[in-house]
Amino acid sequence: MPATATTARKTLRRGAAAALPLLIGALASCGYGSQATKDDAKTAAVPAADAKKLSAPEVRIGYFPNLTHATALVGLQEGLIAKELGGTTIKPQTFNAGPSEIEALNGGSLDIGFIGPSPSINGYVKSKGQNLRIISGSASGGVKLVVNPDKIKTLDDLKGKKIATPQKGNTQDVAFLNWISEKGWSVDPESGKGDVSVVRTDNKVTPDAFKQGSIDGAWVPEPTASKLVSDGGSVLLDETSLWPDKKFVITNVIVSQKFLKEHADVVEAVLRGTVKTNEWINANPDKAKASANAKLAADGGKPLDAKIIDPAWPSILVTDDPLAGTLKTESDWAVKAKLIEQPDLTGIYDLTLLNKVLKAAGKPEVSDAGLGVK
Repeated sequence: MPATATTARKTLRRGAAAALPLLIGALASCGYGSQATKDDAKTAAVPAADAKKLSAPEVRIGYFPNLTHATALVGLQEGLIAKELGGTTIKPQTFNAGPSEIEALNGGSLDIGFIGPSPSINGYVKSKGQNLRIISGSASGGVKLVVNPDKIKTLDDLKGKKIATPQKGNTQDVAFLNWISEKGWSVDPESGKGDVSVVRTDNKVTPDAFKQGSIDGAWVPEPTASKLVSDGGSVLLDETSLWPDKKFVITNVIVSQKFLKEHADVVEAVLRGTVKTNEWINANPDKAKASANAKLAADGGKPLDAKIIDPAWPSILVTDDPLAGTLKTESDWAVKAKLIEQPDLTGIYDLTLLNKVLKAAGKPEVSDAGLGVK
């Protein structure tokens, strides 16, 4: 793990939220994402006329309006990625969950994306290893099981209850199905029916479903988890506690293989921007929290309340390291849940450009755990 990642947890815990400007507009999705892709022309970074020209006039970058995508939120908001791109314009797009972002990447409407491990694996396997590569890490942690404390007081109480995940086959869905299996309980992965009812629910809908009592809890990323807590929920489990080193990949950076081959200079520039963004987040935790909140507001219409973002932010560890070994573990979980067949993940990573950027910045190189291009 790079030094910047090690210091993130310490630095992110310091201080209260920085003051945010009042941002006007209706709360379309409360920072929880949109069902379809959205071209956010208002926040596209337009280069200066005399900026250095790279090989592509624009790069289409996808991400979720979730705090687990802090690198994207802050990097776009602060212009740290755009600064490295010279004359190449960023066209950002937001997504609610991984499968729809993979569809955009495989369909040619997206070049680079911030995304979780499970959809990365699914996309790689479905295209027989032809359409994408993981080129960097971005974040670890930031996933919690939040429940109604009146109905659920212990983990054993989950049996017979309705628990939401964001989407069938997404990273949290796979992790929860694996946890259920390790409890010795049974759930059909397709329908979600069984000893626990797994209810696949859009993150922006989950808080209302929780308040109305149609679900008893949710295994979700931030800020949805802290939103549920603010509505009376209780954190019963932090997924970080389930991992041996307390670290697991929650967000990767992926790229279309076609775009990587044709525009390696643009991909390298984006990675310079993400590495500098993570360094800035670690060095300026309060400013970074405010910046991420401002970007969520720009995407959704309103900033997150301090009671939501303050507990959410410290649980997320930004890192350039893709934590490749944990991706293999999550792949094994998806196989065990019968969501995918045993995949050959050899070649899913190409960390060549990232390690070039890290070396130039005087930072340690990172490993692909034997799953890199040969």
